[in-house]
Amino acid sequence: MDRKNVVIVTGGAMGIGRAIADRFAQDGSAVVIADVSGAAEAAAEISATGAEAVGVFCDISDSDSCKAMVAEALNAFGRIDTLVNNAGLYSTLKLTEFTEITPEEWQRVLNVNVMGQALVTAAVLPSMQAQGGGTIVNMSSGTPFKGVPYLLHYVASKGAINAMTKALAKELGASGIRVNGVAPGFTMSDGVKANPHQIEKLQEISQKARVIARDQLPEDIVGAVAFLASPDAAFMTGQTLVVDGGAYFH
Repeated sequence: MDRKNVVIVTGGAMGIGRAIADRFAQDGSAVVIADVSGAAEAAAEISATGAEAVGVFCDISDSDSCKAMVAEALNAFGRIDTLVNNAGLYSTLKLTEFTEITPEEWQRVLNVNVMGQALVTAAVLPSMQAQGGGTIVNMSSGTPFKGVPYLLHYVASKGAINAMTKALAKELGASGIRVNGVAPGFTMSDGVKANPHQIEKLQEISQKARVIARDQLPEDIVGAVAFLASPDAAFMTGQTLVVDGGAYFH
C-alpha cells in the first residue's frame, strides 16, 4: 500500500484554508488542520468522510506554538510532505488611508502574515530535510502585483511573501524542498462575507476587473495549490501563480 501524503494547512478551519484541506483529503492525503480556533471541529468533519485528519491549535505568530503543532503532526502521522502557509490576516482589515494605519496595526499584520509564514516554515523544515524533501505552498495575494491602495500593510506583507517564496526556493532546493506560491484575487471566503465593509468596497470592482466576471470562491483556488504540491509540478519552484479570473496577467 502506498504511503499516504501528509499535508499541514495553516488557517485550515474555515474559508480558503478549509477548502484546501477538503481538497487534499478528497485526494487521499492525511491532513493536519492548524488554526487558532475550530481546528478540532474541522478535522472531525473531514474524518467523518473517511479521510484522515487531525486538528491542532497553532498561533503562527508564536515560534513555540508552531513547533508544538509540528510535533503533534509528526506524532500523528510520522512525517510532513506538504506545508500550505495559508493562515493570515485579511478579512478583518478595513480599507484605510496609509497615514491612518497605526504602527501597532502595521506590526500586527506583519507579525502574522510575514513572520507567521516564516515561523511555520522554520518549524517544519527539520522534518522535511531529514526525510529528503517536501513541498511548501505560500498563500500570497494579487494585490502586490496590482498595487491595490488603502491596504498598504496587507499589500506590503504579501509582497514580502512573494519575495520570500523566491529566496526560500533557492535556499532549500538542495534539500529537495520546492517552494511556490498562489496569489488569489478578492475571494468570497467566510471571513470576507462577515465583513460588509470589504464587500461594499471590493466585490463589484473586483468582478468588473476580471476576464471571468464573477465572484471568486475558495474552491477556485484549491486546484492550483494541489497542483503545486503534486508530482506534476516537480520541476517548478520559486513561482507564484496568480489565480484571480484574469484580473492581472502574471
